[in-house]
Amino acid sequence: MSPSRVTAASYIGRVLPEPYEAVLGGPDPQAVHDLLATVLADFVCPPSGHSVSWQDCYDGAMIRPLPHKAGFLLDERGNPKPVPEHVTGEAFGRAREAQAIAVRIRREARNMPLGNQG
Repeated sequence: MSPSRVTAASYIGRVLPEPYEAVLGGPDPQAVHDLLATVLADFVCPPSGHSVSWQDCYDGAMIRPLPHKAGFLLDERGNPKPVPEHVTGEAFGRAREAQAIAVRIRREARNMPLGNQG
């Protein structure tokens, strides 16, 4: 009998232990979680539709810790990814704000002993 498979997500906590959550998330870490997940869903799901719903993209991002969410919005060098053309208006401003926060999170998380959460 083969062993059952367990996804890595079950071992990765969404909320980091203190003081890391407060340092990376600022005065309102929950708002930062929400902002980063919202922008990722905006990036992935154009208004014309997508095979995965906006809510599923948002929920998928929300289960990840802040450094992972930040990584979704940055390239391999830690620079903001280009904002997709379908992200306009208020969503564009939100995206730029989230990317600035993501850059800060990635920079600060590098010096933290976060293991698979960083």
